[in-house]
Amino acid sequence: MGSLPRRLRVGAYAVILRERGGLVEILLSRLAPRISRSELWTLPGGGVDHGEDPRDALIREVHEETGLAATIGDRARVYSAHMPRAPRDGQLVDAHAIRIVYDGWVAPDAPEPRVLEVDGSTMEAAWKPLADVASGAVPVSALVGEALVDHQPFRLQRVAAYALVLRRHGEAEQVLLTRLSARAAHPGRWTLPGGGIDHGERPARALAREVEEECGLACEVDELLDVHDAHFSGTAPSGRIEDFHGVHLLYRARVADGEPRVVEEDGTTDAVAWVDVADVVGGTVPVLDLVHHALGRGSE
Repeated sequence: MGSLPRRLRVGAYAVILRERGGLVEILLSRLAPRISRSELWTLPGGGVDHGEDPRDALIREVHEETGLAATIGDRARVYSAHMPRAPRDGQLVDAHAIRIVYDGWVAPDAPEPRVLEVDGSTMEAAWKPLADVASGAVPVSALVGEALVDHQPFRLQRVAAYALVLRRHGEAEQVLLTRLSARAAHPGRWTLPGGGIDHGERPARALAREVEEECGLACEVDELLDVHDAHFSGTAPSGRIEDFHGVHLLYRARVADGEPRVVEEDGTTDAVAWVDVADVVGGTVPVLDLVHHALGRGSE
């Protein structure tokens, strides 16, 4: 018996995760019966055409298999699988698959996945709980298990500056706060005005810029109060799940007279207001730990 025909195939795939209600889910594609007679889910993606960039191929394949527009990250791993006797197009071949697996993500408000390609290798697309994949409740291809070992949430450390702005209003002491939008990691909670420091930007200048964007008021930055940090995993505004470490420079600051208003559109802030400190301390207004920390330092 002669040797089987050799078949080499290069494919591009993505590990796409999201967080919903405290649970991490992974986007998977279910193989059609002609590919797998039993239920089997795999990563979205597929073959790279001759002359096609693997990232372009992956974006195309994800859209065909799930109907979603994916963003592909820079990190990738390569996996090799040799299948000496594999059925392909009605015959047995000596198959060798080279699989390039990227990190990917979709927008937080992306619609539910649905298969667009007709008579392809995929019959269904769905978000599956990562815990069910790990436990075996969702049957997956070997590639899924291999890729999940290597593709952990993206690690990001971000340095930001925030302003503690206080005023007296009648008998009450008030603090200027901004509310996090649905694009942020903690939507609906209030925090101090401020944000990320751009590369090469002086922290005080960055803070004045951020306060004006978020509150519509000119800001004068005073002394540094303290340095605060927070470490958590969550969904970034882009939709990417991140292992996030925020380093926060806390400044005392003053703003010009006027009614605060959000200037930046479609950002991570959807409201700004003067809030009674008593309501923050009493828990009436939900705030991030950053606010409690700053108020504690600001009163010393």
